[in-house]
Amino acid sequence: MAGQAEGQQCLAKRLASTFLGKGERKGGVINTISKLTKTCTLRLTVCKLYFILSDKVANGGVSMWCELCQGNFFDEFQMEGVAAEHNEIYLELVPENLSRALKTAHSAKAVKIKLTNKHCPCLRVAVELVSIYLPVLKIMKSVVERMKNLSNFIVIEANLSGEMNLKIETDLVSVTTHFKDLGNPPWASEDGCQSSAQGRNLESMAEARIDIKKLQQLLAGQQVNPTKALCNIVSKRIVHFILLHEDVSLQYFIPALA
Repeated sequence: MAGQAEGQQCLAKRLASTFLGKGERKGGVINTISKLTKTCTLRLTVCKLYFILSDKVANGGVSMWCELCQGNFFDEFQMEGVAAEHNEIYLELVPENLSRALKTAHSAKAVKIKLTNKHCPCLRVAVELVSIYLPVLKIMKSVVERMKNLSNFIVIEANLSGEMNLKIETDLVSVTTHFKDLGNPPWASEDGCQSSAQGRNLESMAEARIDIKKLQQLLAGQQVNPTKALCNIVSKRIVHFILLHEDVSLQYFIPALA
């Protein structure tokens, strides 16, 4: 299979609401499909997206056909099939995985859905986030351990200027530890996740309030001794830690709390 499908600057809330179900919606498209099947086929055309399930009727299988107009969800939509006369793309996917990825779109300003083919064809969902290198983990561990005695929750915030803050706020105390000049990974050249950095306020902080015990467990229990450590923050959604050492990669996800 060859080709590329790309939606830039999606209508994030509409996309997430329709696909996932929100508010008065009892269930969204993707959630409904994930309850019917573990895998389905995504068919992309210039005008529409189709989710297709076609089991063998001889074995008692069922069929499903879901049709969406791309113009209702994307500000921009580009695709190119294997040939001009066959300008379509077919991709088998796990709807549950797509559902999980799209959940971050509820609070995202922009969502990009892209078909990549690095090792195998796959659908990639990228939301606007802040990626930053972590300070020395021993120092970070020491700070978190002290803060753990003051609160059960910690706020991690970072920006595109290489600044990160760890802070706790209670009725009795407010404590903030500042880290500067940490640097930001050059994701823009590959993913476009931060490709709009030139038009964004580099000082603007992305933040997430998380369980401090879960962060402390990560810092206290890691034995990888990483050569690089970084985190991705999707505001008020999730903090994604990545520890890299030679051929070892440890990824750790901590969901944000209200």
